[in-house]
Amino acid sequence: MKTPHIVLGVTGSIAAYKAAELVRLMKKRGWDVSVVMTAAAAKFVGELTFRTLSGNPVAVDMFAESVEWMPDHISLADRADVLAIAPCTANVLAKLAHGLADDLLSAVALACRAPLVIVPAMNDNMWDHPATRDNVRTLKERRAIWVEPAVGDLACGREGRGRMAEPAVIVEAIATTLERKGL
Repeated sequence: MKTPHIVLGVTGSIAAYKAAELVRLMKKRGWDVSVVMTAAAAKFVGELTFRTLSGNPVAVDMFAESVEWMPDHISLADRADVLAIAPCTANVLAKLAHGLADDLLSAVALACRAPLVIVPAMNDNMWDHPATRDNVRTLKERRAIWVEPAVGDLACGREGRGRMAEPAVIVEAIATTLERKGL
């Protein structure tokens, strides 16, 4: 039986620290995990953390020298059985909805044909903004799979909807997605 390959996109949110636990839980399930970080995510959590937990190189720079002949954004997209973006900021959500590919993660997402699991994390005002709501609708119409944000304490000091779901909940959503694919 094929080992599922999860490409995990990590974006620039304080919730990026939870992505380390997410990688640990995915590896515990026996899944192969490749992490793609935005430059902003690297301000919150270091590449070494994800490389150590995943056992794989971490991709950050769209123009870094590739170890394969194929560009990283294509090889990562082709290897993915699931592309999960956790945390997914309002900025990256907008890029996904509008087909922008100005960094490695958004280029991987645009090239990827595997199911897309989106795990938003942002301030409650950002989550409720009409532009964000429109982007969510667009991506739902395209069959993106959602792990809805939780209500709770936010990094801004308020309480509201926008908190990233817990890693165990995210892993279950990815497992369900893999089961639907027969993996």
